Amino acid sequence: MPIRAERIAADLEAIAGCTLSPGAGADRPTFSAAWRAARDHVLAEAERAGCHWRVDAAGNVHVRPRGVAWSRRAWLSGSHLDSVPHGGDFDGVIGVVAALETLRAAHDEGRTDLPLELVVFAEEEGTTFGLGMLGSRGWAGTLDAAALAALHDAHGRTWWEAGADCGAAADRLAAERLDPAAYAGFLEVHIEQGPAMWAHDRHVALVTAIAGRRQYSVSLRGVANHAGSTGMDERHDALAGAAEVITALECLPDLLGDHAVATVGRISVEPNAVNVIPARAEFTIDLRAPLDRMLDAGDARIRALVTAAATRRGLDHEIRRTESLPAVRLDDALAARVRAAAAGLGLEPLPEAVSGALHDAAILAPLVPTVMLFVASRDGVSHNPAEFSRLDDVVAATRLLAAVVGTAPEPG
Repeated sequence: MPIRAERIAADLEAIAGCTLSPGAGADRPTFSAAWRAARDHVLAEAERAGCHWRVDAAGNVHVRPRGVAWSRRAWLSGSHLDSVPHGGDFDGVIGVVAALETLRAAHDEGRTDLPLELVVFAEEEGTTFGLGMLGSRGWAGTLDAAALAALHDAHGRTWWEAGADCGAAADRLAAERLDPAAYAGFLEVHIEQGPAMWAHDRHVALVTAIAGRRQYSVSLRGVANHAGSTGMDERHDALAGAAEVITALECLPDLLGDHAVATVGRISVEPNAVNVIPARAEFTIDLRAPLDRMLDAGDARIRALVTAAATRRGLDHEIRRTESLPAVRLDDALAARVRAAAAGLGLEPLPEAVSGALHDAAILAPLVPTVMLFVASRDGVSHNPAEFSRLDDVVAATRLLAAVVGTAPEPG
């Protein structure tokens, strides 16, 4: 199928213009006017390519060639259009555009029955409602209508209130849940969001696993006291205890194994005064690893570090695990199909990678055979207006996607 780079470039430019912060990166909260404009661009292009579309109850958009009935088994490909505040122009977008261009290329060849469904997932990033991958979780059934109703955006609207004008409907959610038997497999094209591929001049890679994630909220409570008249051995300094834990966490991934990472991304201190010993410190921990046993070992070590620091300094402490998502091994049979298609395109040997970032693919993988394709990110920069991937790499990933869904046997 004739993949056209100029159309992909035009899509990327058009979607980049759909932002609440022109000139300051991509800012597309789910269900916002900017998000709807980006979605509408995709739908207009799809309609020109002879496609029809629908929105499921969770707010995800589905697009197929008109010659492919909704009841027919198909391949699934896509990603998301929402962004973090002041993010980049490639994160999520290239996965949507790659599937869109595959549909257009089939239309150019007069193929009205390519068994491919483009999906645009709602709220992958998690910055609009405080939790990520909501559209895919709602569709997959891992979040029910009540759980989505409990989430609110910055305007105080629930998922259902904010998404009503975009097709989300709580009363249809259970009935419109993903039917795994309806799909032969899911392929998500995404930027790497890390430096490895760019540093080693790798353009497209096959993702064989997605790291699991555990997140924690830690609270240490000491005693506020005068900074000048309280001796160093008489203090119960909550911030010093937090600093001890945070420093130790930097060494934790080395103990767990390859591809493990740990991050403290947020911290707050009370009373936060220049001349007062901190009485309270609260911080988050984000732990990721490609194997559940590594996550289990990390969990035990985190709890031991916090307990030890609190005991040494006479602090009360609390550790609350706020999220637990398992590591995901992607589908071996579909990965083999991708490798074979890559060989046919001269992309052999196809590099392989583990995704440290979470994606909608991780939600669908337990239900539908799933793999991902990574495109290199310049210097690993992502969630930043400086985010950049080469057009040639996006085109190569799109050609690989098209080869898998366009030349593979009928999905049944």
